[in-house]
Amino acid sequence: MAATALCALTLSWMLLAGCSPGRVQQGPRVRIAVGGQAQLVYLPLTLAERLGYFRDEGIEVTLFDFPGGAKALEAMLGGSADVVCGFYDHTVQMTAEGKPMVAFVSLLRYPGLVLAVSPAAQRKVASIQDLRGAVVGVSAPGSSTHMLVKYLLDKNGVAPDAASIVGIGMSAGAVAAMERGKVDAAVMAEPALSQLQARKGPVRLLADLRTPEGVKEVYGVRNYPASVLYSSTKWVEGNQELALRLARAMRRTLEWIGTHNAAQIAQAMPERFRGEDMPMYVQAIEQSKGMFSPDGVMAPESAVAAAAVMARLLEKVRVTKVDPAQTYTNRLLQAGR
Repeated sequence: MAATALCALTLSWMLLAGCSPGRVQQGPRVRIAVGGQAQLVYLPLTLAERLGYFRDEGIEVTLFDFPGGAKALEAMLGGSADVVCGFYDHTVQMTAEGKPMVAFVSLLRYPGLVLAVSPAAQRKVASIQDLRGAVVGVSAPGSSTHMLVKYLLDKNGVAPDAASIVGIGMSAGAVAAMERGKVDAAVMAEPALSQLQARKGPVRLLADLRTPEGVKEVYGVRNYPASVLYSSTKWVEGNQELALRLARAMRRTLEWIGTHNAAQIAQAMPERFRGEDMPMYVQAIEQSKGMFSPDGVMAPESAVAAAAVMARLLEKVRVTKVDPAQTYTNRLLQAGR
């Protein structure tokens, strides 16, 4: 984003901040694509809708669920969605490809993902090195879960293409694939991981990004960006007030999460996401509460770390030398105070 455009955008947001939040009955429609809505990494988006916070901001939000973040991104690029609720690294990748994207709300402080070994794996998998020649499940090829597998392989001295990658989604499909041994390992999130363990017992984890310690072990930092709201820079520039309202609703939701317990959060979620085992769902939320951002703000050092990972994996990012500061903004959150 050019300096002049950034200044103009900043001024507009500052002016908006001085306006009354004004609750209106009807307003513009926003189409949001999400890559696996039932997973807890996207829980704040669903919760914002359930709590009526989008409606309070005068926004009519329609959520479109896809098997993975790559498919959600495709929906936006194809014009069938305005905003994506997906992982931050796509903003870096797309910016490097000449399609500038900007994240404007950060839902998580760390990814909340694990790389788990299937209890019915067709081969012995005791370490990431053992994934040479293995079949590894991700939400969808090209997704952030795919990038995670490639990074873990590369970091552990294994060629990123040494494993066969297959898309299995992140919900029931992922549980079934792991349970039946259709994959040797897979990237999973809650509550799918807990569902699998409820059926098959504890599973071996090759990487665990559900805690700051696990994130530091993999990425070298304790906070690492994951689920965000993002769109094209052009859309955000052209829909500043709408983006501001979205950011305000999401920040309010994150604050609500911080002041309610796991049982209350679970009760507010759709029954189809909770499943039949409510205690297990509550436990999954309790174990995951720490990953949610308290305010939606992106930490600059986290964005830098993510951009460095993407540069390691993708030549286009490496050659383009994307400035992470161009791929996210905290100004909407600050202006909405």
